[in-house]
Amino acid sequence: MTKFTRLALVAAISASFGTAAFALEHGSWSYGGNTGPHEWSQLSEKNKLCQSGLQQSPVSLKSKKAKKVKATDIKLEYRDSAAKMVNNGHTIEVDLPGDGNDIKIKGDSYELAQFHFHTPSEHELDGKHFPMELHMVNKDHDGNIAVIGVFIREGKENKALASLFSKLPGKGADGVAVRINPADLLPADHKGLFYTGSLTTPPCTENVHWLVLEEPIEMSAEQIQAFRKEFPDNHRPVQPFNGRKTVEEDNAL
Repeated sequence: MTKFTRLALVAAISASFGTAAFALEHGSWSYGGNTGPHEWSQLSEKNKLCQSGLQQSPVSLKSKKAKKVKATDIKLEYRDSAAKMVNNGHTIEVDLPGDGNDIKIKGDSYELAQFHFHTPSEHELDGKHFPMELHMVNKDHDGNIAVIGVFIREGKENKALASLFSKLPGKGADGVAVRINPADLLPADHKGLFYTGSLTTPPCTENVHWLVLEEPIEMSAEQIQAFRKEFPDNHRPVQPFNGRKTVEEDNAL
């Protein structure tokens, strides 16, 4: 494994996602109009990196230009779990209680805290957006974070998400108790792209590193529409890449 890959993996696990509970920040920002992405930096001094940062996310990823490396020592241990689904005003988020859904990196554990959705996809892959994107946020005991991005295309009904998307909560509603095995939300092929970026929401904190899987999962048109009924568009546009590097691993998880 190259020095860059080791650094990328450490960064991917140690990057801060911005809040201790991993809920996307509430507040006056939005995805359109006077409080949309182009105005985030003007809404608060804390958001200045949304405009001035040089490692912002999301980005347009190009798999052919990524540096190819061998798979590293990452072990995924997700399992069936009780969870709580909430509508935080910016997305649908599923919070997990911390009962053993881990990614192990060389024996060190990082626990899945929550996952949430965007439409259309925030990242681009080889010039293409997808209808949706899933972000899975993992935390270690020191509050460091690894984020896995999963593209979603239109296709067959996603059985793992069927019970969730049949009862999406409205904004301000009580959370809904659900059961989910997060491993069922990952594609069969775990080839992924590592890159260093930022939060895709205010305050756009940098030094966040991402693992974005290249193979998408599927959701039915009805499932995608159910989400878009609540959030017609909750994505941040792609940001300048500014000479950053991308590392591709054949079996990242």
